[in-house]
Amino acid sequence: MHSPGYQQLSCPPYPPILGGKKLLQKMPLCHPSGATATSLSTDVPDTECTGRNHTEPPQIPGTPSDHHTHPPGNSTTALRYGHKKLPQAIIVGVKKGGTRAVLEFIRVHPEVRAMGTEPHFFDRNYERGLDWYRNLMPRSLDRQITVEKTPSYFVTREAPRRISHMSPRVKLIVVVRNPVTRAISDYTQTLSKKPDIPSFSELAFHNRTTGEVDTSWNAIRIGLYALHLQPWLNHFPISQMHFVSGERLITDPAGEMARVQDFLGLKRLVTDKHFYFNKTKGFPCLKKPGGGGAPRCLGKSKGRTHVQINTEDIEQLREFYRPHNIKFYETVGQDFHWE
Repeated sequence: MHSPGYQQLSCPPYPPILGGKKLLQKMPLCHPSGATATSLSTDVPDTECTGRNHTEPPQIPGTPSDHHTHPPGNSTTALRYGHKKLPQAIIVGVKKGGTRAVLEFIRVHPEVRAMGTEPHFFDRNYERGLDWYRNLMPRSLDRQITVEKTPSYFVTREAPRRISHMSPRVKLIVVVRNPVTRAISDYTQTLSKKPDIPSFSELAFHNRTTGEVDTSWNAIRIGLYALHLQPWLNHFPISQMHFVSGERLITDPAGEMARVQDFLGLKRLVTDKHFYFNKTKGFPCLKKPGGGGAPRCLGKSKGRTHVQINTEDIEQLREFYRPHNIKFYETVGQDFHWE
């Protein structure tokens, strides 16, 4: 089958991407005086909302102490002495690419404070204002970076502009994965929740015989990375975006996280000593460098066995994505070797 060439697909309004935590919908609104959706202030004392939906990462022994006005820094100290800041870095995508792994791995670093729940502020809750968003964040010390992740931001047309209004200097992390594998993983997750949905082939193709792909299906459309990247480049330079390989995150987690730490301007403290490969899940788990305690693995949904898909369907999807992948490689200056 011949490659169809890079299609100039239009960008209709995206349907809402389902999921996320209902907890955020139940949280009280915070209304500090003068709160607006475009305020550029990055830190204020927490006076109205606690927003403590954060679980503590394991600490790295022997890390440097805080030399500012605060006591020696760690997560417990931050909870007591720190303040809430708008994030300096956001993991903006992509769904089923490995975003949860990146968040859990980077939050091991003592100079990172991360929100565990996806806030969906820039796609679903923007009208609540930046003060509401800031109050969701964990407390942090001055030298610590606040990070959040919401994978649906990458495919939300309004997100780049909104994030730029919050801070034009925020660092953006995009975790990408072979779009065919990503689509199958996406479908597998949906099938586990809705066992009566149509087959993968029925959803992926308008016409299975001709191989005409249905790009209106979210599982397919999310994988058009070059298309989704363009709105971001209208608001941020490519140097402000870091692209993580979902495949290398599994085979070489220490190497990928070393590059993430470099991008964030952090010392490389999360190293190969922190990772243990779980052969059963087929995914790396975190461990304490000293070897104490059992490794901490991601949730049971991570490493889930994929649904078996017809080989012909996979080949047709590879042909479909090939020109889009090449365009993406050229734009970001990196070959992910998905062909």
